[in-house]
Amino acid sequence: MTPEQIAALCLALPGAREDIKWGGVRVFSIAGNKMFALLDLSGSASLAFKVDDDLFLGYCDRPGFRPAPYLARAHWVSLSHPYQASADELHSLLRRSHQLVVARLPKYRRLALLLDPENSAS
Repeated sequence: MTPEQIAALCLALPGAREDIKWGGVRVFSIAGNKMFALLDLSGSASLAFKVDDDLFLGYCDRPGFRPAPYLARAHWVSLSHPYQASADELHSLLRRSHQLVVARLPKYRRLALLLDPENSAS
């Protein structure tokens, strides 16, 4: 996947928005400021996103994956371009990162985004 395809995928997720921060990092977030993915624009096109807590160490052991700088304590991993994951896997990982962040939102925020897992069939 190209960085442009990743950006399009992130922005297609419910409630997602994009900001440029920290001198050239595309930050994808929901509910104002809850980040679920980062895409560096400074030539490296590195991608960072949250993974399930119990899978974090397993991802860090995979070739091409590493703990995300400054965010590893929150169980984020980072990939450099070209990404060592298929397009389908990246799609699933980014959707899961979005879901993990949504799950931590207060219920009123999830309802406002129409993302309440208790009332959702997805």
